[in-house]
Amino acid sequence: MLVLKFGGTSVGSISNMVNVKNIINDGQKKIVVLSAMSGTTNALVVISEHLKLGNTTEALSQINALNEQYSKTVKELLHKPHLVEETNNYVTAIFNDLSAITKEFYTELVHNTIVAKGELLSTFIFSRYLVQEAINAQLLPALDFMRIDKNGEPDNFYIKQNLNRILKHTTPSDIYVTQGFISLDSEGDISNLKRGGSDYTATIIGAALKAEEVQIWTDIDGFHNNDPRCVENTKAISNLSFDESAELAYFGAKILHPQTVMPVRAFNIPVRLKNTMSPESYGTLITNKIHGEGIKAIAAKDAITAIKIKSERMLQAHGFLKTVFEIFERYETAIDMITTSEVAVSLTIDDDRNLEAITQALEKVAKVEVDRFMSIICLVGNSIIYHQDTPNLFQVLQDVNVRMISYGGSHNNISLLVNTSDKIETLKKLHRYVFEDSKEIAKLKADCVLS
Repeated sequence: MLVLKFGGTSVGSISNMVNVKNIINDGQKKIVVLSAMSGTTNALVVISEHLKLGNTTEALSQINALNEQYSKTVKELLHKPHLVEETNNYVTAIFNDLSAITKEFYTELVHNTIVAKGELLSTFIFSRYLVQEAINAQLLPALDFMRIDKNGEPDNFYIKQNLNRILKHTTPSDIYVTQGFISLDSEGDISNLKRGGSDYTATIIGAALKAEEVQIWTDIDGFHNNDPRCVENTKAISNLSFDESAELAYFGAKILHPQTVMPVRAFNIPVRLKNTMSPESYGTLITNKIHGEGIKAIAAKDAITAIKIKSERMLQAHGFLKTVFEIFERYETAIDMITTSEVAVSLTIDDDRNLEAITQALEKVAKVEVDRFMSIICLVGNSIIYHQDTPNLFQVLQDVNVRMISYGGSHNNISLLVNTSDKIETLKKLHRYVFEDSKEIAKLKADCVLS
């Protein structure tokens, strides 16, 4: 059994849906995990925000506009009368539900119910299209087996038991279509795996079924060695280890949800990243195998806040850091980078929702400085902290104001904190040094070694 996940862009148009159908219709048994059609989740979030603010009229207007888009999609994609009728009835029911929700008191459950509609729509429409094309396929509702526990983590035992039970008692098919992202919570209410969670859904399913391989299909041909939005001439990386891919995903590489590889790495189930628009391209294969030495990729994570906490009480004292960390735990805010000196600790966060409360709590025990609009530049590769060329990076960056460095916390990752205004130039400098093969760069490397 294979598990294939397709993102919103992959099912974002009629032509792309046809392309996905051609990719999956190869005779192999598989589960196909779909995101909402591109733009739908954003539209649903806007509808939810209008309801949160009490703008019911505007929410209804947005619902009607989205309904028209889906009615047009059904009309263009399907032509068999009974499938057209069935799908139109389903779409109508979904949008009637959305309209009815506008009369309810706004809660988190209302929000979760609204944003779940995108995946429900895309999977139903696509499954009916497969049936129209005489493909042995059926819909497998994720809400029948996907559940998170009270801590918001996948309830793996529940998922495995229920998914295998459902498949055992379901009419055998070549292709099962299910929703990414959405799930039930521990109370049985609609919830989700947060933004980008369709990748996570795919590997959770892959682990539960001990799949042969999990494939993540998107609109780019695998992990690139740098951010193609900022740097020219980037290249796809053919092979990565689980550790390397996890570092890249967490520190800014948008192609993969940060938690994606966690469910499958224990079972050594490969994860392959593929391009829906170029299915013949190799993409990136992620396994437990290590390929090559040195830096393989560079990524950047924006919207970082740096917090410097300074207190003479730290000097030769124990318990101070415990006090600091307890404050971040209290406000459920994760720390990305951290450095310490005798009297100060600097750290970064990417979630600033509770920044004011955190700052006020810290100011009771120390002097606090906050810097916003920062970016983390992450360099990833197998054991790069031991590689002979790695120390030369810091000479390459001598003209960049590096605020913090994380070196040695992981054998596979070096992280630099810079001003976001310096991010693109930093990425370009590193790319030229690490990846571009020219006499100029060779000379730069030689100069770094000699200096």
